[in-house]
Amino acid sequence: GGYTLLQARNVISFNDLKEKEYLLKVKEHFKNKKHTYFVETYGCQMNVRDSQTLMGMFEEMGYEKSADRQSADAVIFNTCCVREGAEDRLLGNLGKLKSEKKKRPDMLIMICGCMMQEVGSLEKIKKRFPFVDVVFGTHNTFEMPKLMFNALNKNKQYSLFEKESDIIEDMPVLREKDVFAFINIMYGCNNFCSYCIVPYVRGRERSRKSEDIIKEATLLVKNGVKEITLLGQNVNSYGKNCDISFPDLLRELNKIDGLERIRFMTSHPKDLSDDLIKAMAECEKVCKYIHLPVQSGSDRILEKMNRHYTREDYLTIVKKLREAMPEIAITTDIIVGFPGETDEDFQDTYDLYKEVCYNSAFTFIYSKRIGTPAAKMEDQVECEKTRERMARLIALSEECSLKSNEIYLNNTYPVLVEGKAKKDENLLCGKTDHGRTVVFASEKDLTGKLVNVKITKIKLNVLVGEIVE
Repeated sequence: GGYTLLQARNVISFNDLKEKEYLLKVKEHFKNKKHTYFVETYGCQMNVRDSQTLMGMFEEMGYEKSADRQSADAVIFNTCCVREGAEDRLLGNLGKLKSEKKKRPDMLIMICGCMMQEVGSLEKIKKRFPFVDVVFGTHNTFEMPKLMFNALNKNKQYSLFEKESDIIEDMPVLREKDVFAFINIMYGCNNFCSYCIVPYVRGRERSRKSEDIIKEATLLVKNGVKEITLLGQNVNSYGKNCDISFPDLLRELNKIDGLERIRFMTSHPKDLSDDLIKAMAECEKVCKYIHLPVQSGSDRILEKMNRHYTREDYLTIVKKLREAMPEIAITTDIIVGFPGETDEDFQDTYDLYKEVCYNSAFTFIYSKRIGTPAAKMEDQVECEKTRERMARLIALSEECSLKSNEIYLNNTYPVLVEGKAKKDENLLCGKTDHGRTVVFASEKDLTGKLVNVKITKIKLNVLVGEIVE
């Protein structure tokens, strides 16, 4: 990929950048006239966290949130390019706004995020959707107020950084749930898995200073947050050329008074250390849950994927995790139909899944990403065979999810309440330490509270329970 290990990055406060001045300039542009925004997010939790920054800046500029994109005065799409489906949804939704933009020329349409960092994406947008006003990438979110101000003054803005920017702290944030919060602890990725576009669009690994992470977490807890999720493309490599390792960061965060739970994602198996397992086991606030993508159970395919571990290595890690934390919940990612995958390779994956018996899994059909080594590989697997394999894996996944949920039946667990259940507003929902979703009845609004719930029924993706005094 041409990247070398990044030794250091400057850390700059957004408050010291000239871009902050444009928050007020945009606000003054409207002269107290009501104006609305809509943010549409595709992809991973890191994109969700980036969108919280976008919403924070909108709020600082005097915008109010719109219920839908069609009526908003400013619409921004925060894009993902990991799989083709997300790109297809973006292009379809852009097309739907063409007539609205024609009716309301002052409406701002913007695109940012990973897809925009892909080679050729900007040219595609300019050609197919010339009505788009602003485009920026993953490295220059802090520029949004300036780009918007210029676009409001009828100047289209296309700003993509080829190299990673400095780490920008103190940017505005709007978190819609007061109880839970995402915290970025690092940016970028150095792994270059052969199927993955992320290192090319998010850049090289850059770790935030531990003091800034702890400061952010402490402030969030003072404002009512009970659970934090630490985010990075590979949190296990946090702290290289930095002041602290990832296990020690967990130990420091575990000391924060008032914080109830700490989660993190995602972990790459190749550098999941014994010390991390030890930290997870000994820190009472660190959830006994891990998302550990295996991608394939075949050593031959793992080598082609450039994953840097074997099937045996992975199973050894799972064994260590379960020895240290017998009730730990383990979830994973699996790619079906990687170039050259044979029936034997898939069977290895199927057998590994059965052996680990994951609590749940995100299973994907391989999606070719132009610019990655895998896109140039021969022996692309035919669609019919891939669909058959996927169907087998999904059936096994459902079987294992139900089986792994059996250990919770008739047992009582602390549940951190998130709010009303999506499918039944008469019920509350929350999560156990293991990341299992629980629904239960309550006459009181217990949002943000830790309550003891006895599990009385298990379903595929949810546990049903009742409050225990």
